[in-house]
Amino acid sequence: MGKLKTKKSVAKRFKITGTGKILHYCAGGSHLLSKKSSKRKRRIKKLKILKNKGDIKVIKKLLPYR
Repeated sequence: MGKLKTKKSVAKRFKITGTGKILHYCAGGSHLLSKKSSKRKRRIKKLKILKNKGDIKVIKKLLPYR
């Protein structure tokens, strides 16, 4: 049986921690920042833990060796 390939687009967007949690950046932090408040921009910049169980399952399949 061959090796599984890592989806590179997913690898760039998500990070798996040592305990198996998935971290991601929030959407909306790259453009149209002038109309967003400082508080909102600070919140968007930080990494968040992914909570949706269905998404976690899919992402772990797309990142087989991480």
